[in-house]
Amino acid sequence: MSDRRVCAIVVTWHPDTEMLQRLVNAAGPQVSHLVVVDNGGTRLAARDGVTLLAQPVNVGLAAGFNVGIAFARAGGFDTVLLLDQDSEPKPGMVQSLIRALDGASAGTPIAAVGPVFQDVRENHVAPFVQFGFPLNRKIIAERGAPVPCDFLISSGSLIPLAVLDAVGEMDTTLFIDNVDLEWSCRAHAAGYALLGVPEARMGHRLGDGRRGVLGLGHVVVHGPTRLYYIMRNRVLLYRMPHVPRTWVAQDLLRLPVKFLIFALLVGPRWRNARAMLKGLADGIRGRATACPPG
Repeated sequence: MSDRRVCAIVVTWHPDTEMLQRLVNAAGPQVSHLVVVDNGGTRLAARDGVTLLAQPVNVGLAAGFNVGIAFARAGGFDTVLLLDQDSEPKPGMVQSLIRALDGASAGTPIAAVGPVFQDVRENHVAPFVQFGFPLNRKIIAERGAPVPCDFLISSGSLIPLAVLDAVGEMDTTLFIDNVDLEWSCRAHAAGYALLGVPEARMGHRLGDGRRGVLGLGHVVVHGPTRLYYIMRNRVLLYRMPHVPRTWVAQDLLRLPVKFLIFALLVGPRWRNARAMLKGLADGIRGRATACPPG
């Protein structure tokens, strides 16, 4: 039995109250404590083992996680579990992650472990990812040993605080998108490995929805503000020395495809195009500020 003291960190911004309550009900019994960092609009009934930290403004996902990490340090916890507001850990998820983290063989130290997740609107699980060119290698693993991967989404990631001391916390300049990708790359550059854990399961919602686009199948839909950050942050990552050139090269192929889909095929097309162009321009300039209005 592991003696890890895990603090779950949920960052919220105007969440669906019922969905958030399901998350708390699912995650709370699996961890020592749960802290909700509220960037605005969160209503949550008081209960033992849960702390609500209201922020004066929307500080973003990265800074919200860092607020929770500071809370965990001050509270004497040794491990954090990062969660998005639209995730739902399945029974036994945290224990499966702990077993993988504690049971990793000697050698390369482990930065984080993460679960298999499935969007409730899809009938298949998401793959673990290893970077490649021209395409990433996507590994579907629903059972078996942990899978080495180059990237874990932040939600569901179990991270020892000692690793965060060595690698650093989340990059607040990114605000929301690609925060997990940047941290994963930084951990790899510092000599750590990441593991996906097939026996650990989590429900999760990506984007605002799904939409069929011509012969391309269904794409994840984002609003203009998210598209701004998606475009800006990917350009900011291009110039970071710890981000692999393999990822940069294949993402450069994806960028125009994503732009054309949301500028021409998914509405609101004009607002999408304007937000993405602004994001690209700010990324090229190296601007890492709050998203401009409109």
